[in-house]
Amino acid sequence: MIKSELIAKIAEANPHLYHRDVERIVSTIFDEITDALAKGDRVELRGFGAFSVKNRPSRVGRNPRTGARVEVAEKRVPYFKTGKDLRERLNEG
Repeated sequence: MIKSELIAKIAEANPHLYHRDVERIVSTIFDEITDALAKGDRVELRGFGAFSVKNRPSRVGRNPRTGARVEVAEKRVPYFKTGKDLRERLNEG
């Protein structure tokens, strides 16, 4: 599912809301999650999962085409851990 499909589904389930309002709500939620992660905070949505940021240390990699050594800089990457309810729903049956 892509963002526009999510917006359409929410708008369809809530006919009393304007499509532009649903789009603004979804964008605001994503923006707040992104801003929190950029600040290094953890975002937890009970039953769904938790977003956090992990640090990957610098390392020596290889260029797959030439085999040459390449220094890969340290970086921060987003991490998602599923919540118990989501995990159980995915593994039903």
